[in-house]
Amino acid sequence: MTTSFSALKKARTSSFDKLNSQLQKMGSPNNNKGDDRFWKPEVDKAGNGYAVIRFLPAPSGEDMPFVRAWDHGFQGPGGWYIENSLTTLGQDDPVSEYNSKLWNSGHDEDKETARKQKRRLSYTANIYIVKDSANPSREGQVYLYKFGKKIFDKLNDAMNPQFQDEDPINPFDFWEGADFKLKIRQVEGYRNYDKSEFDSITPISDSSGTALSDEAMEENWNKQHSLADIVDPKNFKSYNELKAKLYKVLGLDGSKHAPTTTAEDDNAGMNFAPNFKEREAPASATSEASSPTLASDDGDGESLDFFKSLAEDS
Repeated sequence: MTTSFSALKKARTSSFDKLNSQLQKMGSPNNNKGDDRFWKPEVDKAGNGYAVIRFLPAPSGEDMPFVRAWDHGFQGPGGWYIENSLTTLGQDDPVSEYNSKLWNSGHDEDKETARKQKRRLSYTANIYIVKDSANPSREGQVYLYKFGKKIFDKLNDAMNPQFQDEDPINPFDFWEGADFKLKIRQVEGYRNYDKSEFDSITPISDSSGTALSDEAMEENWNKQHSLADIVDPKNFKSYNELKAKLYKVLGLDGSKHAPTTTAEDDNAGMNFAPNFKEREAPASATSEASSPTLASDDGDGESLDFFKSLAEDS
């Protein structure tokens, strides 16, 4: 940590190298906390990337070919808060509750804070790598792929076309699905997937365009990773554990660090401190999470990993 201007000047090179290293990790296909089940597209120094993937059907014994989840990633005076959100399980989450308090306080500063702490939505599916020029060894392999709403909308549009001359596609079908051409650009500092598109309907094939046999399809189907495991309650901390972590990160102690209030508010006896309730350890929940009060739905599913790597280096 730099504590003086002279130290800042001396540390310019090392600071740049550290930051650049983290930026490169964002584009690395191996940056998911060492979890080799996940695939990530690699981008060049300009932020451009290209790959061809195939979304796969639901794994054996599971109903859906994808799962959705919410998480939080932000920094406070007490460190980083990087946790899965219990709203994924349809349960109350202390950060969402606190953000609602901030949002409803009537102060613009509190709304801005709530925006910075809002939930991030991501989806995860199994994919087959048709073409990955940056990492050819991964072609023909099955991985988990985490993505955001932009790509999810592409899937939804393929299944529910808007125009009469477009036929619906089941992107998750081995035989009558379609390859997805993932095209990544850097636009105003953010990854952009607008040019990504589905190819024509064809059976799943290898990088040479040769259709896989049913035996090969079955082999790949059996290689798929469990999606139910990603949203298994065992992978989520309890409400009270998350509340304690939030208190530590934000320095909350009742009214201290609560949303901004004016003298007039204080005189009226108003208290914007979070009204947390003591909870037992959460039971398994299968209900769908309700719509978030404050949710980010335009991420690419990778920014939180960047926050994690920064927190680990802090």
